[in-house]
Parts: sequence; C-alpha cells; structure tokens
Amino acid sequence: MDPVIVVGAGPVGLTLSLALAAQGVPSVLLDEGPGAEEPRPARTVVLREDTADLVGRLGCRELDRVGLRWTGWRSMRRKQLVREMPLSWGRPDEDGEPLPGLLPAPLHLPQHELSAALRAAVNKEPLVRLVPLSRIDTLEQDRDGITVHTREPGSTWWRGSYLVGCDGARSTVRKLLDIRFPGRTAVERHAVAALRAELPWPGRAVSHRQPPWRTGGEEVSARPLPDGVWRLDWLLPPRGELVTPEAVITRIRDTLAGWCGETPPYELLDTGVHTLHHRLARRWRRQRAFLAGDAAHLLGALGTQGLDEGIRDAENLAWKLAHAWHHGPAEQLLDSYQAERRAAVAARLRAADQSLPILRGGGGLRTLVPGAARGHDTLLADGHLGRGALGAPPSYSHSPLSPPHAEAHTVVGTPPGAPVVDVTVAAPDGTTTRLRERLGQGHPLVILVAPGTGVWDRRHWQTAGVMPRLTDAVAALPGTTELLVTESYPGASAHTVLLVRPDGYLVAAFGGVRPAELFTAAQAALGGAPDVGRERAAEEDEESEGRKSGGRESGGEKGTRARVHAEGTAGHR
Repeated sequence: MDPVIVVGAGPVGLTLSLALAAQGVPSVLLDEGPGAEEPRPARTVVLREDTADLVGRLGCRELDRVGLRWTGWRSMRRKQLVREMPLSWGRPDEDGEPLPGLLPAPLHLPQHELSAALRAAVNKEPLVRLVPLSRIDTLEQDRDGITVHTREPGSTWWRGSYLVGCDGARSTVRKLLDIRFPGRTAVERHAVAALRAELPWPGRAVSHRQPPWRTGGEEVSARPLPDGVWRLDWLLPPRGELVTPEAVITRIRDTLAGWCGETPPYELLDTGVHTLHHRLARRWRRQRAFLAGDAAHLLGALGTQGLDEGIRDAENLAWKLAHAWHHGPAEQLLDSYQAERRAAVAARLRAADQSLPILRGGGGLRTLVPGAARGHDTLLADGHLGRGALGAPPSYSHSPLSPPHAEAHTVVGTPPGAPVVDVTVAAPDGTTTRLRERLGQGHPLVILVAPGTGVWDRRHWQTAGVMPRLTDAVAALPGTTELLVTESYPGASAHTVLLVRPDGYLVAAFGGVRPAELFTAAQAALGGAPDVGRERAAEEDEESEGRKSGGRESGGEKGTRARVHAEGTAGHR
C-alpha cells in the first residue's frame, strides 16, 4: 500500500504525519520550504487542553518549556476591572470530575517553537519521510491512488494512497482540486508586538476594552509567554490607518504607561500587523484528496484559534485514513471527516460572525443573538479561553457515525458525540494511566465503570462480575478494540460500559454488558458494514474534475513518472 501524501509541513501537516505514524501508516510530507521556520516572537499560537495533550502524545512532551500556561484571565473596561478568573493547569481529580471553579489553562507559545518541536519528533519517526523544497504543480487521481508532481529543484512524481492538503490559506492542493474558498476578507486587523517587560499581572492574560489613553483604540490585549515576554495586540479599524513603526512604539509606550503608571523599561523583540479572514472551503474531500487546516478554513476573530481547529482536523482525519489504509475502502468513514469537521468549523465561524456586531457596536442585532445577555466581556473571554460556541471543543452529536438509538443506551455526564473526560483507567495487565494516553492508536476503546477495581488484585476482578462476559463481547467486535476499566466516570453508575472512538469522542454508553448493541454501535462508529472494494458511485461523477486536475501528460512523461516512482518511493509502500 502506498504512503499517504501530506502536502505542507506547517504545524497541521506535521501533526497529521505524526498521528498517522502512531497508527502504523507511512507518509511522505512535502515541504514547500527549506525545512526550517523563521523565528517570529510576535507570531504565537494558543493550544487548548485537548490539542496540547494531542501534540504531547505525538512526541512533543516539553512544550511547557517553550510555552506558558496562563494562571488567570483579567477583563478590564475603561478604568475598571470587570472580571478576574483563575485558570487551572491540572488534571481532573481521581473521580474524573473537573477541578471545581477553575477553567483549564490554555498553552501559549511562539509558533516557530511548536513547529520546531513537531519537526524534531518527525525526524525521529521512521514512518515519515520529510522532503524539503517540494512544491506540487500537478495532481491526478485514479481508483487505486493519487499521483502528484513536484517542480524544480526536486522535480519528481510521487504516488500515494491518499493525499491531504495542509498547505495553508493559498493552498495549491485546493486550487488543483478546483474547490471554492468563499468567505469574508479582513474581518479584524491587529497591530502586534512581542516585548519583554514587567507588567502588573505576571502569568495572567489581559483583555482591556476601551482603554482610557489616546492610542488605546477599541481594545488591547496582553498575553504572557515564558521569560517575561508578552504579546500585545491592538485592534485596528477594518480599513485605513497605516501602521508605521513609530505608531507601534507610541502604542507600546502609552499602553505600558496606562497599565503601570509610567512606561517601564522594555525590550522590543518583534512587531507586525495581523489581518484575520473568515473563509470555509466548499468541500473538504474530493475522492482520495482531503483538505485540512488553513487550506480548509480561516478563522481567528474574537480570540478563536484557527490552528487549534487545524490540529483537530488532523486528529479526526488520521484515524479514519489509518482504518482505510489498513482495512480497505471505508467510504462512509472517510466522508464523515467532512461531515463532522466542516460542520464544527462552520458553527464556530457562525458564532463569531454573530458576535462581532455585538462586540464591535452592532446594536441592532443585539437582541437576536443567542447568549448575548451574558455580556460583551463574557463573549470575548469565550474565544480566548476555549469555552462556549466560540471556543469549546466540538461535539459530533449529528455525525453519520452515530449509532441508532437503542433501549440499552444510558445517560452519563458526557453526551454521545462529545469528548470524554480524562479519567484514570486500568488495562487488563494492571497498568494504570490517564484515558487520553490511550487515544490516537487507531482503535476504539471500551471502558467498564467498576468501583473498587483500584484496590482489588487484578487476578480477582478480571474473572469477577461482568468482566468475563464483557471480554468476550469486546473480542467479537469488528477490528481491534482495547478494553479498559475505571473506578468512576462522571454521571455513570456501576457496570456502565462506554464505547469511545480512537480520537476520544463518546460513541455510546450502555447500562451493563449488551453484546449485540455494543457490536452495532462499534460497527457504526467505523463507518458501517465493510465496503467490498468498490468506490462510491459519486466518484464517477467527479472523475472529469478530480482525475484531470493537473492536466494531461504525454506517453513519454507517463513512462518517466513510473520509473521515478519505482525508484523513489518503493521503500515507502
């Protein structure tokens, strides 16, 4: 089987290749650049708890050394403190319940540090072949795979089983697939500066609306980084206002003086202007080619995080591609990537577009937007802190992979389609770990809620109660499924059985061991009954668009391509 071709070696492409490798799938990662990213301290990213955990599981365990977990969030308006919220960097307690009264702390770090950590992990992974200076110019598909050509200086043909375009907002893959990318341009503009200084709120992120000094504008924010570094953002008018270096220096001095009483000593590290667009690709899949990250969507207004969503794209798609790569065509499973992820990002964009008039002075829509009564500052905090419609991890409650409702289903603290709580689990061999550590390995999980197993000897609970019957039921499930046990799970009673997808989303919960219903749910979560090797009927209608996206070639060129492929990629089949 040919490797998966990943186009684009930014954080999303790197994450996807590592996630595929963790599930035994080789990939060729085509990097348009020379293999390194220019350090830009003012270009930073915010990872939520779930995406930071995913990157950590893929080999980047030391991100906290180059990033900072905020200890709090501070909202100000004019001269008044509106709200101050403590944030927690910790796990749920041993009962699986979130720490009371605290939101999880986001991880804030420079994007080049994230890319460097991911590249270091890729360089250690034998299943990933990273190829620098490789810009594609031709893409062709057939029933058995996909072929791309990279132009000079490394001109060659590459053959893959599938292809994922993670090549950014100006995606060549998206253009070759002839997929439209509609949306709004310049939704927000920010002047940005990274500087080292002492501010009155060490470790806490600050949002200050309508600050009282002359150059404050409508909004300014400060987000801490390690070593006393801060990223400052000033919201600019949508159009006009040329931002000169002198104007940025004036803003810095006025803002620091407004917060500290006088301008303290500071070291300016980097500046820039950041323009945010909102766009959503019409399609995220065309036959064997997919889009992910900025190639599929652009967002970022009101603190929403486009990279966060791109990493979730990679996690969602990786296990589905891995299943198809190992077990053969699974069209409904692969189609579910677009159905789930595009709907989730569309909801995020819709929430941001509805909130923008409220927060930026829209007045007339104020009474029509759900949740607007919570207040402007709460809406703004949602996007930055990863909660609510603007920031919380998505739920796939209407996924095509959802099983039909059955009487055996029971209600727990996590609704079907939502991410599971990171409780402590035990494997049949007696080892214990956090639930998230068992994700991303390409197979579903079955979790039995069994109070007391933590103090029992493994030899006893493995053969006691419902365990023998559950072990037999799990062994009969399609594919490989891992059986785990937990002392408790929020909202679940003893002997509740949870079925969890490889990416950590709850498929269904059952009141006791129900082999038939468990089998039905597991089969639905993997895309239904196995395909028999035929492509979807819809592909026949798309062949003229997708297969010829890159243009025709002569017979001599085809022969050259076949020879290059045989010599260049034989080791990656």
